Amino acid sequence: MSSTRAAIRYAKAILEIADSKNVASEVSADMALIASTIQSNSELSSFIQNPLIITETKKEVVLEVFAFVNAVTKSLFKLLLENKRFEILATIALEYNKLFDIMNGVEVAKVTTAIPMDAALEAKVSAKIASFSSSKKITIENIVDPSIIGGFILKIGDKQYNASVSNRLQVLKRELSN
Repeated sequence: MSSTRAAIRYAKAILEIADSKNVASEVSADMALIASTIQSNSELSSFIQNPLIITETKKEVVLEVFAFVNAVTKSLFKLLLENKRFEILATIALEYNKLFDIMNGVEVAKVTTAIPMDAALEAKVSAKIASFSSSKKITIENIVDPSIIGGFILKIGDKQYNASVSNRLQVLKRELSN
């Protein structure tokens, strides 16, 4: 919990710096890359999380892995070195992108489907999103969960629309048991 709060504070600070230097979108791309790289590479994640490894070593490795990132992003690495907080780097990156999207009026629509979305389902979801949200900019994040059997579950902010087969079966089961 406290690491999430700390990550949000770091993300806000880096966003303010990046925005003042007009490189917020470049830093956003860096943060997306950092988050996905750390999440997909268990060795890197374990290395960053390991409290036995010296923070200076962590900074050197992170700078080598992400050598091509923006100077503002590199300044985050220096700040994390000074404060010995490298273990929250991935969380900072995720929080930065959330804040960046909010700043630009972009909402994330999480769509859970039983199989990866095809063009027809994406068109249905886009139509539902248009009636569901007033936001002009929406990015669709597809989550695959075979347990919903079919259909989709759409979440935008605190709103949810459940058009899954498993939900319909549960509703039918409740009706038949009453």
